[in-house]
Amino acid sequence: MQAPGDRSNITLTVAHQFPVYYADVLSHTYWQEIQMKSICVYCGSSDSVSPDYLSAAHEMGRVLVERGHRLIYGGGKTGLMGAIADSVLEGGGDVIGVITPSMNSSALAHKGVTSMDVVPDLHARKARMHQLSEGYIAMPGGFGTLDELFETITWSQVGEHQKPIGILNVNNYFAPLMGALNHSVQEGFIFKEHYDAIAYESDPEKILNAMKTYQHPHAAVKRWMREDI
Repeated sequence: MQAPGDRSNITLTVAHQFPVYYADVLSHTYWQEIQMKSICVYCGSSDSVSPDYLSAAHEMGRVLVERGHRLIYGGGKTGLMGAIADSVLEGGGDVIGVITPSMNSSALAHKGVTSMDVVPDLHARKARMHQLSEGYIAMPGGFGTLDELFETITWSQVGEHQKPIGILNVNNYFAPLMGALNHSVQEGFIFKEHYDAIAYESDPEKILNAMKTYQHPHAAVKRWMREDI
């Protein structure tokens, strides 16, 4: 007899009636919810910013721990980088920093992370963070943050990875950037599918939810790479 609240029979019936569709749904949900264990967060290291940004980084860290995600980040102890690392550690989560020798100093490097990977240069740093992560979130930051974000988006655009990318729009910080990107779409330099694939939210819970339902724009990648010619 089926126990109260047991929906296994319903699940099996639906799967039997729609095997291809349901298998795809199960596969997608499994990949996102089980395999998105580590999330890389790109963010600024400046201390000369509004406290609102630091609070947002602390909240992002809290939500990562609450939802069982490990933090991958640039290894710093200052600015938003330090705030999010401290938050995850305070919550009992794991933090892996990736840093270069020149930045691995007492003034810049976080000494309390779970582990610290020291890599030769900035190129290797981005590659290592990419390798360790199943999803990426950009928070407010400067040149380094934008460099990391755009390289990650570009890799997705050309099919080098199929992982979700999010932009956490604290204090409307990224609104001008998104406006510029939308202008690029209108002018034909960016495919709309690639623009739409970026999760864009102002709340940590919402951005993680959006990333969970990410669908990689395979057709757009093929068009961009001229594979459909």
